[in-house]
Amino acid sequence: MNERQWLPVEETAHLTPTSIPSDLILRHKPLVMRGLVQSWPAVKDSGNVPRLINRIKQAYNGRPAMIYQAPPGVSGRFAYGPDLTHLNYESVYGSVSTMLDEITETLNEANPPSRYVASNQLQTHFPGLLCEHSLRLPPAITHPEAAPPLASIWMGNHSIACAHFDALENIACCVAGERRFNLFPPEQIKHLYPGPLHITPGGQPVTLVDIHNPDLQKFPEFARAREHGYEVTLKPGDAIYIPSMWWHQVEGLHAFNIMINYWWSVAPDYLAGGMGALLHSILAIRDKPVHEKKAWKAIFDYYIFSASESNTDHIPEEAKGPLATLDENTARQLRAILIRQLNQ
Repeated sequence: MNERQWLPVEETAHLTPTSIPSDLILRHKPLVMRGLVQSWPAVKDSGNVPRLINRIKQAYNGRPAMIYQAPPGVSGRFAYGPDLTHLNYESVYGSVSTMLDEITETLNEANPPSRYVASNQLQTHFPGLLCEHSLRLPPAITHPEAAPPLASIWMGNHSIACAHFDALENIACCVAGERRFNLFPPEQIKHLYPGPLHITPGGQPVTLVDIHNPDLQKFPEFARAREHGYEVTLKPGDAIYIPSMWWHQVEGLHAFNIMINYWWSVAPDYLAGGMGALLHSILAIRDKPVHEKKAWKAIFDYYIFSASESNTDHIPEEAKGPLATLDENTARQLRAILIRQLNQ
């Protein structure tokens, strides 16, 4: 494909972990915040890898964590295997301290085995980091009935998390090394060639395309996604807001990289996850006759995607049941109905 510049991500600066403006987040567009977390102690240690690793070890409580490891041949690209029936790496529970020692031993190797810890919660594994490496999310960007924000840490040597989406809102903070982000709007899924749903690296499918060296004979539609793709590289202390459902690929560029993410939802905690609804729809609707699917599409549009209060004005409030705005009790009742139906 003809070389084309990636679109730039909007940037801002001069923010602090306690001064994130809600109006910039509520636009639901990717945003780079240069220097947002430059005051974090681990960021200040980022130029001294042995000292930084020692800081991480001291904060680690020894609890086993899921560690992902792959041979040098995958070049850090954690994804599906060649036949798409398995993943190209192994996952093992082990000691983060041991993994850090193994990375330290191979820091100067040109093509070492790939190792990383993905999205371990600070609260459960690194409580010693939480206090001094926090973000204060403005209340306006969250939901009063949402689960509390989660802080997680990613660390390892060179690695590529292939383009995928997450259902939660996310601010990703580069602590050590550099991170390259490539982002695509949600509607570009039709050009991104997502892989299988039932075998995934992290719960959602990832693209089959090597986005920096695409095979356009095999994946011709990716050229269309590329026209809408964004790219930015973060240095230690920088952060990026990634809106819910945006596709994004993340690459750790150095021999040792750390990223801390803050995740939150803009929906009540009692709502179910979208992937479950997708799988249920595949089970119930996808393979029905075309005319029947067309009818169900109209029904979904009416009740879900174009839902408005006027659609149910003809029903008394006390009779609306799940057609009314959901609360925790109604959500629990719906779950019970679904469980009964699935067990039939």
